[in-house]
Formats: sequence, structure tokens, C-alpha cells
Amino acid sequence: MGRVREIQRLRRRVRIGAPDPSVTRFSGMVAVTELVDRLAVIRLLDAAIGPIKVRDRGFSGGELLVGMACAQLAGEDFLVGLDRFRADAAGQVLAAVPGLASTTAAGLARRFSDGQWHAVETGLGNIAAAALDTLAAVAPQRAAQLRETVTIDLDTTDVEVYGRHKRGVAFNHQGQRVGRPHVATWAETATVLAADLMSGRDDPRPHAPELLRRALAALPAPARVGRIRLRADAGYFAGELARAALFADVEFAIGAKRIAPLWRLLDSVPADGWTDALDMDRAQVAVAEYCPDWWPAATRLLIRRVRLDVCAEPGAGQVSADPRARRRRTLHPDQRALPLAELADADHVYGYSFIVTNLDVTTGARAAAVEHWYRHRTMIENVFRDAKLGAGLRHLPSGYPEINTAWMWGALLAATIAGWLHQLTATTGPDGRLLGHGVRDGQAMIATLRQRLIRVPARLIRHARGIDLRLPPGEELLDEILARIRALPATS
Repeated sequence: MGRVREIQRLRRRVRIGAPDPSVTRFSGMVAVTELVDRLAVIRLLDAAIGPIKVRDRGFSGGELLVGMACAQLAGEDFLVGLDRFRADAAGQVLAAVPGLASTTAAGLARRFSDGQWHAVETGLGNIAAAALDTLAAVAPQRAAQLRETVTIDLDTTDVEVYGRHKRGVAFNHQGQRVGRPHVATWAETATVLAADLMSGRDDPRPHAPELLRRALAALPAPARVGRIRLRADAGYFAGELARAALFADVEFAIGAKRIAPLWRLLDSVPADGWTDALDMDRAQVAVAEYCPDWWPAATRLLIRRVRLDVCAEPGAGQVSADPRARRRRTLHPDQRALPLAELADADHVYGYSFIVTNLDVTTGARAAAVEHWYRHRTMIENVFRDAKLGAGLRHLPSGYPEINTAWMWGALLAATIAGWLHQLTATTGPDGRLLGHGVRDGQAMIATLRQRLIRVPARLIRHARGIDLRLPPGEELLDEILARIRALPATS
């Protein structure tokens, strides 16, 4: 009791002293900087982008994008956050790009040409090649697996904005004023290969073949030799993308819209033609002969059905009474219009999904394996979630499209850095699973990295041998990751 009273007495005597300029909030940024230096990220981006100014002074294009990415990794989600990040004097010693101001960043972003924005993808491809070579030096088996099979995911995400005078944005079908990043990712590494910033009214289908070609060009050369597969949802249900994949020797699986011809094909599937799906309860898959006009001749239709529980009491089952509900739209047309009470009396109610693919689905086991692989196309949603909730892609900060494009690339580069950090510093568990730095030993999202690694306060102690970081007790992750990064061979 006496100790409690003593603590309370001392608490009343706490005073705020002078600010200590040797203390930083972002000690873990040194790990990001070490990784950026090991992979020569800035140098490779600059080599691809080229000069953005006549005079060779100040910040380069690569430094601009890396500086934006580092600020977003530190938790800054507005352009002015660059100034807050810059104000941390001790933290700037550890930053990959110290001193980048928001006004400077905005001015530099407007100097990029369209060709230089596409050249960013070339730089990312060179970074991926450097990371893959580095991984081959420390974990050759894992690098060989990445080279052997590559999955490219295509998707879009809407970023809502509110400024009426912002250029390059438009209203989407939900009535939101949005910009629309159109992204291609390398699923196995959770990194970005190519991207465009479109407006809310732009359809991704006409742009998808070109984005696929650029994504393939951004793949490291050893990965292009192996097997490459493409996944896309029903928003890309168009023969042009399938033909582009065929001509590039890429196998594809593209979601199909639930149109009348597909429902008619469903009736031709025999009762014994269904195979249980992998890792999905009450789900089955089947294959039907279906090749739309002008699609590759090897195209087949893969059908998945999931048995749903229906209850007459609203909200109790898996099917909503609202005809606009997403799951209700997956029902067979004969059942979709029925009231909930009549659906509950039906012998069975299934939700259906359709996939058109040229992958091998000649047996039930192979069809189930393809469906299981395709189901994981939502991995690109993790990249979007990381770029939005971890980095700053949940809004576009400027009225100028060029600045918004730079901000988008900063967020995507932050997600890419987090992806390669996982690949290069994670360890392999006894079961062969990659053990990362997340809460459940998986790949850590940016928000988790920020909490456990980056945003850790520390004091910088300078002496003749270098700089020491004095961390709070219990913060061992930074020391562990920094040692692993420094053990990596440097990119030549």
C-alpha cells in the first residue's frame, strides 16, 4: 500500500522537460532503409524512369516514390504527412529518403510523363529480379518454387474522393466519385507488377490485355520461363483477355457472368458429374463443354455449387429475403424469385459460380484443384487492403492526376516492399510453411509491421563507430529482422 501511495505522489510531480531531438518514433524505418539499399530499389527505379528534371539536383523519380512509400509505411495517409515525417529529425537519419517535403513531392510528380509512369513497372520488374536473385542465395529451394509457377491476378479497386474539381475521377455505378486503380499482382509474392489509375466510369476489360502484357514484361526473366497462370473475376469476362493470355502462353481462369446460356448448360450436368470441392464445406464442382465465340478452342466451363441453408425466418439462414442480396443472385433463376418461405420448403438450394478456363479439368480431381486455386484469387484483395488500410490508398490527395498517380504508386510500392520483406526475412517451418512476422506467424500486413516493427520509439546514440538505437524493453523484432536483412547479399 505504501508503494502505491509513493507512485501516486511521484505521478503528481511529473514535469514535461525539454524535447529530446535524439528520440525518434520510427526506429524500425532503419530495417526498411536497409532492405531498400540491399535491393538497390532507388537506383533501379531511377535507371528505368530516367531524369525527371533538366538539372541533376534534388530528388529523383525513384527517391520520390520511395519517399512516399516510406511515409505511408510510417502511417502518414495524407500528402502533408510527408512534412510530419520530415519533422522527425532523428528519424530522418534512418530514412531511405530524408528531407522530402509535400510541396516538393507534388511538384516532382507533375514532371512525370506517361512513358515514365509505365517505366515504373520496368523498375519494379528489375527490383523483383534482384529480390529473386537474393532469395536464391539464401533459400534456393523457395526461389526455385517462385520461378516454377507464377500466378498473375488482375483486379480493380475504387478509391472514393470528395473534391468536385478533382480531375481524373468520375462517378461509379454506386454514385460515388472515385478513382479506380487497375492492378496486376504476382500472387505468390504479394507484390505489384503493373498498374493504371483510371476513373470510376472506366471499364477495365478494354485495358486488361495491355495490362497483362506489361505485367508479363515486369516478371523476372527466370520466372517467365516457368508456368504462368492468370486469374480474374467476372468483371473481365471478355474474349480479348483470353486471347491475349493464349498468345502469351498463359493459362487462364476467368469468372463468367451468370447469363442465360450458362444456366441452360447447368441442366445438362449429370447427377454423378459433381466432385466435392477442396477445403470448402458442402461445395461441389463440375465441368461442362462451353466455348464462347472467339475464345480459345480449349476453353471449358467450370461450375461450382454450394448448398445453402434456408430458413423461413428472415436473417436466420444463409439466403436473404432481399432480392438484391449478393448471395441470392447466385441462386438458379427458377428459385431466385421465390419468397423465402417457399425457398425454405425446397429440397435443396444451391448458389452457383461459373469459371471459364483453358486449364486441365479433364477429371474431377483436376477440376477441384483448379477451382481451389482460382478461389484464392482474393489474394489480390489482401494487397488492396494493405495498400488502403496499411498505406494511404484509401484516398487520392490531390486535384492533379499526376500527383494521385504518384500517391497510388507510393502505396503499391509500400505493399511491394512489405511483400519482399516477408519473402526475404521469413523462416520456413517444420511443415514447409513460411513463418512470417504476423500475429499468427503468417505474412504481416503493413499495419502489423508498423505496430511491431516500424513505429517503435528509440533514442539515437551517436559515437565514432556509428549509431546505436536504444529501444524500449521487449522490442526484439527489429534486431532480428535487421540482422537477417544485413546477412543478405547486396544487389550489384
